[in-house]
Amino acid sequence: MNILVTNDDGIDSPGIYALVHELRRIGNVMVVAPDRQQSAVGHALTVSSPLRAVQFHRNGEMFGYAVNGTPADCVKLGISSLLDIRPDIVVSGINHGANTSINILYSGTVSAATEAMMMGIPAIAVSLTSFSYDADMSAAAMFAKKIALQMPEMNIPAGTLLNVNVPTIPLEKVKGMRFTRLSKSMWEDKYEKRYDPMEREYYWIKGTYHAIDADGMTDDGALAEGYVSITPIHYEMTNDKVLERLRNSGVIPSVT
Repeated sequence: MNILVTNDDGIDSPGIYALVHELRRIGNVMVVAPDRQQSAVGHALTVSSPLRAVQFHRNGEMFGYAVNGTPADCVKLGISSLLDIRPDIVVSGINHGANTSINILYSGTVSAATEAMMMGIPAIAVSLTSFSYDADMSAAAMFAKKIALQMPEMNIPAGTLLNVNVPTIPLEKVKGMRFTRLSKSMWEDKYEKRYDPMEREYYWIKGTYHAIDADGMTDDGALAEGYVSITPIHYEMTNDKVLERLRNSGVIPSVT
């Protein structure tokens, strides 16, 4: 199995290192990842400046390519130009912090997997609920490996990716894996005003996350109950019900 690994936390993050270490047990791992932190960039692409990919070494060995772009850039550039072999699967992560509910719209981790999905390649996004840089990523990496091995049996259709979230609890306390839907949650955004050494004001986002609809069959709910959450995601943006109603309404938009 040829596996492309990427992330949004940067090629030097502990999450991607743990993921690569575990996935090398089941296949040939290729790494193309941002050269710096790219969290919450969504599905942004670099179009107004050149992309550069340089070899990144870890412990004296070639680890992968570091790209001065976004997670989606890494997938597109990696598959189209950097890699000699088209990957059988793309795994993005392991992200620091959950990517549940509405967070998938902002997540560079999920967007990297989305880009692979759009290119016709099976894809998984993997996140751990902890934001701590020192968090133990080994359990999340193990679950990612298990899911990657089982994807062929799941018969995931084209145009769908798997979004995986792992609770930050000891492995022996994880109750299992559960297929879930996205919860209906939201952020209450606040911006804290601060001042730099020159007394110029700036703002730092400081939001509060509210899980509104988070029963045990949602991603947030499953995590709260001690389960790994696996959510199939696809992006059909058309509201078919509204489209049908408008077509049958007799209302025709004016051309003048």
